[in-house]
Amino acid sequence: MNIIDWILYIPLVFCVCYLLLYAIASKFYRAPQYPEARTLRRIVVLFPAYKEDRVIVASIQSFLEQDYPKELYEIIVISDQMRPETNDALAALPIRLLMANYKESSKAKALAMAMDSIDTNAFDIVVIMDADNMTTPDFLSTINRVFDSGIKSAQAHRTGKNLNTDISVLDSASEEINNGFFRSGHNAVGLSAGLSGSGMAFEAEWFHQNVKYLQTAGEDKELEAMLLQQRIYTVYLPDLLVFDEKTQKKEAISNQRKRWIAAQFGALRTSLPHLPKALLQGNIDYCNKIFQWMLPPRLLQLAAVFGLALVAFIVCPPEASIKWGILVLAQIMAMLLPIPRKLLNRQLLKAVLKVPQLAFVMAGNLFKLKGANKKFIHTEHGEGEREREGRVEMGDGRWEKEDGRSTMQRKDGADH
Repeated sequence: MNIIDWILYIPLVFCVCYLLLYAIASKFYRAPQYPEARTLRRIVVLFPAYKEDRVIVASIQSFLEQDYPKELYEIIVISDQMRPETNDALAALPIRLLMANYKESSKAKALAMAMDSIDTNAFDIVVIMDADNMTTPDFLSTINRVFDSGIKSAQAHRTGKNLNTDISVLDSASEEINNGFFRSGHNAVGLSAGLSGSGMAFEAEWFHQNVKYLQTAGEDKELEAMLLQQRIYTVYLPDLLVFDEKTQKKEAISNQRKRWIAAQFGALRTSLPHLPKALLQGNIDYCNKIFQWMLPPRLLQLAAVFGLALVAFIVCPPEASIKWGILVLAQIMAMLLPIPRKLLNRQLLKAVLKVPQLAFVMAGNLFKLKGANKKFIHTEHGEGEREREGRVEMGDGRWEKEDGRSTMQRKDGADH
């Protein structure tokens, strides 16, 4: 029994200590201060939008409020399987609208389509946003300052914009934990920040050359691997906010996490053969990323630590179970340190009660991963807009039914 105890304990110690190290490091991270830019760069902003009728128009309208010179940036929306009314509303805005109709849709295909539509030297920076993302008016100005300082890859601070359900609260907390572990924590110790999937910016020439190699639904992990193999450092910008709509239902977060787990395992399978070469070359950043992808999904790690600790307290003598108690405390500390104070409240405490149920769902997803990294699994947005079901924003504050027969005025200040 003692041998089994240690066999189970030692791997979890490595997993917990890895996260705790970066959680502690994140508290010491101070974002670099970038001087005013000497050059105003040309920026293209890509919004892949697959069945995002509920949110895309509002997101684009919001982004058009940038304080950056209008003539120096262009927004491209890649519309895939959206309603004609949505496309008409988008076409009325000062953007470029591309129509995609893939048999098997993916964000990678949409990004490649957008880059194929522009000249190689037309832009200096590529920004990638999700269809539900909103940000501050100084987003592009800040990105320009960062790249003027020689940075080639940057990740903004993606944070939740809705806290209306227990699931969305947990999803928001999880996002901030990731920001601590894999972004500010990594930058704090000199390692490259991880990518979030949106709020990302890249040197346009580099992205143009590499976007064609994206093949899976985990395009952000593919981009990470390519950046690290080429020793391109990604800087994290904690003060540059991108507001991201968090999933609100158990079914939605299950589908989303299934896609993420499949992407992680796919990235590990692809990158693992490169580990010996990375070690020989001293590419610590890439080695660290490969090890990160070896970690179990966080909910399953939580379940393992707490579940096995409970068993140890029941069946093991006190002196043998003490180490499990220490591991539980370390795991709790690792999870709490990156969470902003504004999220540490009763709402989060109530939401945490759903974690065991979600852990069971995640465990079930491990048996449903076949093809998930190749097939696009859509996460539906705009769940808070159920009362607008069957209507689309027309771009002038009105909402029109799909049959076009009636309209209604949107209330000022309504969330969208």
